Amino acid sequence: MPGEESVLTVDVDIAVHPLDDPVRASLRGEHSRFARWTGRIGRYEPEVARFVGHPAVLDEQDWADLGTVLGSGGSAGIRGLGHVVPSAWTVLGEFGTVQMDGARLRVALDPELETLTAADVPEILELIARTEPGPYAPRTIEMGTYLGLRVEGRLVAMAGERLHPPGWTEISAVCTDAEFRGRGIASRLIRAVGAGIRARGETPFLHAVAHNTTAISLYETLGFTVRKTSKLTLVQAP
Repeated sequence: MPGEESVLTVDVDIAVHPLDDPVRASLRGEHSRFARWTGRIGRYEPEVARFVGHPAVLDEQDWADLGTVLGSGGSAGIRGLGHVVPSAWTVLGEFGTVQMDGARLRVALDPELETLTAADVPEILELIARTEPGPYAPRTIEMGTYLGLRVEGRLVAMAGERLHPPGWTEISAVCTDAEFRGRGIASRLIRAVGAGIRARGETPFLHAVAHNTTAISLYETLGFTVRKTSKLTLVQAP
């Protein structure tokens, strides 16, 4: 039910639903070319994304493997509830998250938007730095299709595809320059990215920080529904 963390397993390492373990599901499938594995811990190449995938419950070996993946003093976000962080590790912080199902998203193509390419990455990173929608690395654009809106040649808004578990694609990096907000641009971008996902026979989904109620309300007006709430715990290796 929405509002509950419910990662069910049929054995110690296989999630019932792709969205219960979207990072490792992506790394085992569509994004396998970016994957680096140490035991049950999967990670993206750092230039692509900083995400680390892990089992719902980490055992002693998993924490050791995570430490190997991160290196001395490295940090990562651990998803889920009830994690017992080893005493040698440092908890840097934690915050609530919301995962939203876009099966009912009302999609629409938008001819004013352009498909962004690797040549646009410098502008993308500048926009990300100004708007802070979340992490974006130099090669994140390789994870999927990113659409942008230009005004007088300047990139002022964008959104695109990130995690890609089987049958699903995450919409992410939704951002608009401050001076252009309030014009419905984010909604246009979400619907257009969703149209591309739907055209492949897949379903959009997304994540939001639980306290960002403004964004969550926008997503709900577009047709997204809350699938579950969870928590992200930021940990630092010894």
